[in-house]
Amino acid sequence: MGPRQIPTQPFLGGALPRPGKALTALMVGLLAIWVMFAVGINWGGGGEDIFGLLAGNTAKIVRHGQVWRLLTAPFIHLPSGDGAVGHIVTTLLGLYFLAPSLEKKWGGKKLLAFVYGAALTGFVLQMLVELVMPASMAGRTTNPLWFGAVGAVEAVAIAWALSFRGQQVMLMFVLPVSSTVLVVFVVGMSVLRLLASKSTPEGLFSPFGAMLFGWLVGGGDPAPIRRWWLQRKLRNVQAQKRTVARAGAPKLRVIEGARANRDSDNPPDKRWLN
Repeated sequence: MGPRQIPTQPFLGGALPRPGKALTALMVGLLAIWVMFAVGINWGGGGEDIFGLLAGNTAKIVRHGQVWRLLTAPFIHLPSGDGAVGHIVTTLLGLYFLAPSLEKKWGGKKLLAFVYGAALTGFVLQMLVELVMPASMAGRTTNPLWFGAVGAVEAVAIAWALSFRGQQVMLMFVLPVSSTVLVVFVVGMSVLRLLASKSTPEGLFSPFGAMLFGWLVGGGDPAPIRRWWLQRKLRNVQAQKRTVARAGAPKLRVIEGARANRDSDNPPDKRWLN
C-alpha cells in the first residue's frame, strides 16, 4: 500500500485517530512527566531543582559537560505559568492528530526514533546558534533554559505533509487545509516568532533544526537523506563495476597478418622491399 493510500483517519471522515502502542506510550509518558512536575512545583513546594537539572542549558552543557540535559530536555514541558497548559496540550494534540498515520506507515520504533531525533536536532541547532551569537543579541532572543517537544511536533507536521501529499488536515482543529498549506503555516509561524523575538520554551531556533530533520528523514518516500544514500550507493556500485570490467579485459590482442592486408582495399606498397 503506497503512502497516499494509507488512511490518515483524523479529520474529514468523522473518525478520530487511533494511535498505536508506541505513540500512546509516548503521549502518556509526556503527560505523566508534566503532571508530576506541575503537582510537585505548584502544590508540593518542590521539584524546581530537578526540573532545572533536566532542562537544556547551553552554557551548562558546553562548559560543564552536563550532556544529559540535551537528552532529557525533550521530555519536560512548562509546569507552571500562563502558557503551561497550552505547552503540553499543543504537544499532545499535534502528536495525536498527525503521528498515527506515520506510525502506521513506519512502525512504532521508527516513529519514536524520529520524534526523539527531531527534538535533539532542534536543540543542537539552538545550542550552536547561541554559541555563535553575540552576547548582547543572545540576551534578547534566548532563554537560559530550553525544553519541550513542540519542535518535534513541527517535524511530524512536515513529515506528514510531505508523506501524504494532497490530503487535508484540520488546521487549529477547525479549518481544513491541504498538506502544502500546513507546511507553509508551520514554517511561517516559526519565522514570525523569530522576527518578533517571541521567546518559547523550546527556543526560537530549535524548531528550524527539527523541521529540517523532518524534511530530511521523513519528507517523502524515499526521504531526501535516504534518496541521497541510495544514489551514493548506486554510484559506488557502478564505479566498482567499471573497475572490475577494466581489470578483467584481455591483455592480449590480435595483430593482423599479411592475409588481412591482402584482402583489404588498400594493400601495402611492396616496391621498397627489394
